[in-house]
Amino acid sequence: MPAASSDLSIGIDFGTSNTVVAIADPSGRVEAVTFEHDGAQLKVYVTALCFWDERHGNGRRTHVEGGPWAIEHFLDGLHAHRFIQSFKTFAASATFQETRIFRDRYRFEDLLGAFLRTLIRHGGAAVDLTARNVVVGRPVTFAGHNPDDALAMQRYRSAFAGLGADTATYVYEPVGAAFFFARQLDHDATVLVADFGGGTSDFSVMRFSRAAGVLKAEPLGHSGIGIAGDAFDYRIVDRVVSPRLGKGGSYRSMGKILTIPNHYYANFARWNQLALMKGSGDLKELRELARVAIDPAPLEKFIEIVDYDLGFALYRAVSNVKLALSSAEEALFQFRGEGVDITAPVTRSDFEGWIADDVGKIAHTVDQALAVAGVRAEEIERVFLTGGTSFVPAIRRLFIDRFGETRLTSADQFESIAYGLALIGQSDNPTQWAAGEP
Repeated sequence: MPAASSDLSIGIDFGTSNTVVAIADPSGRVEAVTFEHDGAQLKVYVTALCFWDERHGNGRRTHVEGGPWAIEHFLDGLHAHRFIQSFKTFAASATFQETRIFRDRYRFEDLLGAFLRTLIRHGGAAVDLTARNVVVGRPVTFAGHNPDDALAMQRYRSAFAGLGADTATYVYEPVGAAFFFARQLDHDATVLVADFGGGTSDFSVMRFSRAAGVLKAEPLGHSGIGIAGDAFDYRIVDRVVSPRLGKGGSYRSMGKILTIPNHYYANFARWNQLALMKGSGDLKELRELARVAIDPAPLEKFIEIVDYDLGFALYRAVSNVKLALSSAEEALFQFRGEGVDITAPVTRSDFEGWIADDVGKIAHTVDQALAVAGVRAEEIERVFLTGGTSFVPAIRRLFIDRFGETRLTSADQFESIAYGLALIGQSDNPTQWAAGEP
């Protein structure tokens, strides 16, 4: 007999790039919610939104889709639209107050609420936030410059409460991954969980033991940093793409030759900021700069990418070359669209040089987790790696150097956190795992 709806728990791993939802029952059985799209059963719901504007009668109406449907509507391009990705990165930003989409203003919690509503609509009865024990993942440290974690959590709670999950429990994402991994353990062990997302890298040291067949978990220490896959993407865009779009170029102003301001390229290389450039004043300012640029052609290509919403195509091109460099010493970066053609070879050694400072900061954050836990590297029995960035060779070497290859293990790069969060929802006291609690 299947468990009643109220006996089920739901784990939500809301990620910068992808979102996964899992359902667990009292027997410990857990599975991901699947989304049927274009004949495929998807367990990963892309964290993206597409708003489009249509005429209805004498007025106009704004529609919104999320996940693969957002990408589908964006690529169809049949209506005026706004495509937004990596918006989780705004969660802890006090400077991000709102963005205007057609006639309406959206705060972060409005964007998150709109995204979750599309997920619930396509997930069906399985994603009922009002009748189940809801456990939501959150980073140890949110992404962004000077992140305000309290503000981010206020925004999270507002969005989820608006959908009926006002009693949701919020748990560190690596703790969710640890609960998933712990099911593989047949003996007591001290484990380091490393979760690499799109916006953050988070680490938890956990002690797992069993007594009378019951798993006991003790959190020993956590650390996190707002550097992960998107930061590595930034380096590729900054080094390969931006120089071909006018970065470092000059323009004339009042008889002087000045350098084109770098902040346009800083925004361009960050997926969350690029998604908003068309709606901000950046596009207008870029057009004015192109009129007085010494060499306007590169700037005109920059404008075309923003004006024709080619950010998602650029994201795919960057992701493809980054993935290729995980197994090859050299890969070809290729981006084409609306008259813009950028092709350039990228070597793994160049890429690793670009991200060396980022990897060093991640290494320091791993050391912080061990220090907070009061555990030496040699006392860690297993290291559980999750997230796509864990496949970057420089990241993997970091862990091999500290812990040895035989202690490393990994699982599905997307689903482990959501599975663990759902399992926490079936524990005797899920709230004991709430972030920040002892």
